Amino acid sequence: MLKAENIVSYRQYLFALMITWILVIILIIRFFQIQILGYARYTQKAETNRIRKVTATAPRGLILDRKGKILVDNSPTYVLTAIPGELKNKKQKFQFISRIIGLDSVKVLENYKKYYRGKFTPTRLAKDLTFNQISRLEENKINLEGIYYEQFPERYFPSKVNASHILGYVKEIDNATLNTLKDKSNYELGDMIGWNGLEQQYELFLKGVRGIYFYEVDAFGREVGHVDELDPQNPEPGNNIVTTLDMDIQYHLESLMKDKKGVIIVGKPRTGEILAAISAPDFKPDLFTGLMLEEEWKTVLYDPDKPLINRMVQGLYPPGSIVKMITAITLLESPEFDPNKTQNCEGHYQFGDRLFGCWWDEGHGEMDLTAAMLNSCDVYFYKNISLIGFDNLSASFKSFGFGVPTNIDISGEAIGIVPSISFMNKRYGRYGWSKGAMLNICIGQGELLVTPIQVFNYINLIASRGKAGLPHLVMTNNKMPNIQKNVKPEFWDKIINDMNKVIYNTNGTGKNANPGISGLNVFGKTGTAENPHGNTHAWFVGWAEYNEEQYSMVILLENAGSGGSVAAPMARKILKSIFNDIQVAKND
Repeated sequence: MLKAENIVSYRQYLFALMITWILVIILIIRFFQIQILGYARYTQKAETNRIRKVTATAPRGLILDRKGKILVDNSPTYVLTAIPGELKNKKQKFQFISRIIGLDSVKVLENYKKYYRGKFTPTRLAKDLTFNQISRLEENKINLEGIYYEQFPERYFPSKVNASHILGYVKEIDNATLNTLKDKSNYELGDMIGWNGLEQQYELFLKGVRGIYFYEVDAFGREVGHVDELDPQNPEPGNNIVTTLDMDIQYHLESLMKDKKGVIIVGKPRTGEILAAISAPDFKPDLFTGLMLEEEWKTVLYDPDKPLINRMVQGLYPPGSIVKMITAITLLESPEFDPNKTQNCEGHYQFGDRLFGCWWDEGHGEMDLTAAMLNSCDVYFYKNISLIGFDNLSASFKSFGFGVPTNIDISGEAIGIVPSISFMNKRYGRYGWSKGAMLNICIGQGELLVTPIQVFNYINLIASRGKAGLPHLVMTNNKMPNIQKNVKPEFWDKIINDMNKVIYNTNGTGKNANPGISGLNVFGKTGTAENPHGNTHAWFVGWAEYNEEQYSMVILLENAGSGGSVAAPMARKILKSIFNDIQVAKND
């Protein structure tokens, strides 16, 4: 018998044995890693696969007026969602949903793709569903496996006012918006975030804390019940904010500004509180809630009057004669100026090769400072402004808050322009302008541009004799820092007395602002600002005193004509509405 050849050598045998033991050792090590060292981690992973975390949107805080009346509330609506991992026959289900809720199935699919965040994460299909639509979906629940709905707190505006530029709006977060946020961890797709006005400024205060709920799922990802060992976290509503606004005064202003363009601001000089403000035209406050039809949105977006612009803080305007108080104070501070010395107004003033006209073509005759303020005489200021240096005048304008932000608590504030020598040189070149430019600027024309909120701050400084509070829209326990303007008491007296005469003197340009209310003392100044883009803008600024209370006012009517004939009568209407209400409330 022949013996078989030894196929495997001893060396090969040892090598195979070694490889086997190496593999066994690796398996033992891996087993140790998984079962011992990685126990906690893999247990957690298993629990994660078993447990689904679902978040719930917290209602935003309310926005109230100073008397506690609700300006912005929340109204429950319904959001339809899907769990992608539970969906079968997706196209068929979306068509079925479309027939029930009346939304095109293509749009449902678009929403699904837009909000998809994971296989077992709720994905939005539709929002703003009514209770009736939800009821119909519930009746067909057996055919809607993987489809769910939840309540969603939509912004709601129950008051009779718009105040849209002040209150602002919220915006739904999409991928593009999410990528712009610094703190992405606190937001999810479909959340609402403050995007303008007070909604944006006080976002962190208003937003609240979302709720978290835990559900047990089976091997197919289907919910089978709550997880008892994990406590749910109910949503925490955001904090309410109390504004400085008075809803009744706001309603009066909005009514008066219907079909007009411009700005009205009413407030308290010493505190800087804004009682009411309107930028006209405005828009429906629910514009961005999703309740406005596309055609309505396009009408607002392409409106040539630009209702989306907040003219109060973003509009830049020549102020006209309302800044003559600054020019007058700057003159009074010059030792060479005599307020009792008269200047003859012939209706025009020759400076170099240019002729500067007064608004009154026939001329005002002999004018001292008081008469010039009463009649708003331009020539008087032309003839005296040479006593002041250009940069000195610019510094005075800035000391009254022009050319600098007021830091009001809403976004988008423009800074404006206060020309100086360096500014003029940069814009026109060293020899491209003349000292005659200062003549225009001293009466509020030329390159000088201001915002209405800066004008509000300015008139508050005069009314409070340099101790006005910063303009603000939300009540605070912290005293707002005062703005100081160092002016001699006798100069304050002079300017304030002249502003009083502007209202009550028969020659005063602001006489049409006198409401004729007993016990009410009014101070003011009109302005008619030339506009290179159309008709002149009409201004009125001032304040009223009643029982030691002060109420300041800024009125700007775009392309409306003269301040004395248009803005002053508007001031009278506002004063009557405010103080008649105060008197009624006092008698009640």
